[in-house]
Amino acid sequence: MSFSVRVLGSSSALPTVKRMTSAQAVLYNGTPYLIDCGEGTQIRMREYSLSFGRLRNIFISHIHGDHIFGLFGLLSTFSMLGRRTEMNIYCPEKLEQICNSLFASLEHNLGFKVNYIYLNPNGINHIHSDKNLDVFSFPLVHTKPTWGFLFRETEKERNIRKNFIEEYNLSIAQIVKLKRGGDVELDDGSVLKSDDATILPPVPKSFVYCSDTLPLKRLGDFAENVDLLYHEATFMDKDAELAKLTCHTTTIQAAELAKGISAKRLVLGHFSTRYPASELMAEARTFFPDAIEARDGLEIEI
Repeated sequence: MSFSVRVLGSSSALPTVKRMTSAQAVLYNGTPYLIDCGEGTQIRMREYSLSFGRLRNIFISHIHGDHIFGLFGLLSTFSMLGRRTEMNIYCPEKLEQICNSLFASLEHNLGFKVNYIYLNPNGINHIHSDKNLDVFSFPLVHTKPTWGFLFRETEKERNIRKNFIEEYNLSIAQIVKLKRGGDVELDDGSVLKSDDATILPPVPKSFVYCSDTLPLKRLGDFAENVDLLYHEATFMDKDAELAKLTCHTTTIQAAELAKGISAKRLVLGHFSTRYPASELMAEARTFFPDAIEARDGLEIEI
């Protein structure tokens, strides 16, 4: 199974020659799940050969331009390509009004249905599930209602030990029950335990996306030992007061947070253009030595 994250935009506020604004694609066996959609997202999708047709789910963290200005063009492109498949957009409630007003003013009928699923501001919520991934949203602390997202592999069934099938003449129903963790009674009245007859599947891998926010102390409640944490790191530590004023995170705060929840890997992005990225990363690496710099085009296997 292939589970990765492709960075499509890593700048904050303004696009630059080398960096578009916020967007990432979670990829599972080639199926993309888009997180945020800053300016230029569809260009990056073409550049990195991400499938437009297989995109069914978009997750928008909040309504700031550097996270949504690419969405209107992307939806319009889908329309011009003749899309008929429904699109799910998990988002703040206001986004539906913005999109509907824009396309109505342009007298443009997209030609496909867009389902806007509003994000819950209270606690962690299971918002999407399919054969690949379970997705959860959780509120962040920013100047506007903002959410982070947890992507976790859908838990797989246990694997049956092949020799047990023939040895105990197991039926299909018994095999299914054992794989789902249940014990089965055999013809002689004995009980075959699932723990004996099966092998546990690999622990589901996980990815957490923390968009614009103050450091979230409760992140460890549901993201302890996460395989990959993406966290914004807009400011250097010398500008911690400005970060607090604008509800953003510094490099050191993000690195300390990742270390505190025992994240296996950390990728930092949403960089302010006032600093060289090398300085931001050098500062973060004093607390999390293997921190990864988000660069447009970077793909990280989870």
